Amino acid sequence: MLETIQSLSNEVFDDVVQLRRRIHKNPELAFEEHDTAALVQNTLEPLNLDLRTGIAETGLIATLEGGRPGPTLMLRADMDALPIREETALEFASENDGAMHACGHDAHTSSLLGTAMILSRIRDDLHGTVRFLFQPSEEKLPGGASVMIDEGALHGNGQPAPDTIFGQHVQPELESGHIGVCGGMYMASADEVYVTVRGEGGHAAGPHQLEADATLAAAHVLTALQSVISRNCPPDVPSVLSFGKLTADGATNVIPETARLEGTFRALDEDWRFRAHDLIERVATRTAQAYGAEADVNITVGYPALYNHPDPTERVREAALEYVGKERVVDLDPWFGGEDFAFYLQELPGSFYRIGTRNEAAGITHGLHTPQFTIDEEALRTAPGFMAYLTWRCGANGT
Repeated sequence: MLETIQSLSNEVFDDVVQLRRRIHKNPELAFEEHDTAALVQNTLEPLNLDLRTGIAETGLIATLEGGRPGPTLMLRADMDALPIREETALEFASENDGAMHACGHDAHTSSLLGTAMILSRIRDDLHGTVRFLFQPSEEKLPGGASVMIDEGALHGNGQPAPDTIFGQHVQPELESGHIGVCGGMYMASADEVYVTVRGEGGHAAGPHQLEADATLAAAHVLTALQSVISRNCPPDVPSVLSFGKLTADGATNVIPETARLEGTFRALDEDWRFRAHDLIERVATRTAQAYGAEADVNITVGYPALYNHPDPTERVREAALEYVGKERVVDLDPWFGGEDFAFYLQELPGSFYRIGTRNEAAGITHGLHTPQFTIDEEALRTAPGFMAYLTWRCGANGT
């Protein structure tokens, strides 16, 4: 079956590339993926699958019943683009100004369509049931995964929940055709932190006449908040608190009434995550008070930490060793990026792995979320077939 699936992956390669280019050319932002969803539906309909549409507005689930008994597996791809103006000069570059597939979701969607094509051709030899989940809005809170779960994507239509779920993501740091795996805590929770410091505005020549300088207080709040990590976080728990924006809209001779901090808090431990929220609020408000100011803290709770379950992750590793060979399987370190696939992994056992898309010789080296990002399309010869082989192998082994 390994050679059969590899051969089928080569057969669908051209179709997958063309699908990827069509999606890349017409990127759609979160919950606006109507054309993309229509393309997905039109591609799936000839495969004789059971289709559910309109989940979380633009999400779809296609179900394939194998010819032999076995478990139910769910495979996920995300469809949305980012609000970035593309600078790749590709022939199929974005035609939607200000929107771009800068995180590879075009590759994820086309790859999963390729997997569906492959598995539909071997359905008689497929053990169990496969659900192909095409999800909107991975890039924007609250995350399309959470909405799809709320709308019954895992348990809807009277169906039992899948036994296992798998997802894959492009990785521009990995050479094309390589597969990256990491068990346990792999990706961080991602929360947004907003702190508004209020003082008294006035002439910059007379700060002594003001009750509080919001700019000065905000500067000390920013510094003090670093102690949340350095003095409170357990040393064995990776965690980051970074502020990318400090706004005090005064002038050289004007002290503003307010200053605002905006940042991100990330952690690889859910207990520490929410304890840190309380510490951030306490440190910010009390530091501001020490300088005569007041601080309001608003923490927008984002995606949870992504935990790859041991058994499914080992299935990914074993299948990868067989599909691409030992020299192309890479053990990944935990990463502080956020990913709403974590919501599924809170509900189901599963694993989230990476597909290499880097081709240094061809100049394909730019990172995710950059205007120059693209993939080595040869990765689309590996990704659909590997996910198909992983699915067949798990079904045949009853896991």
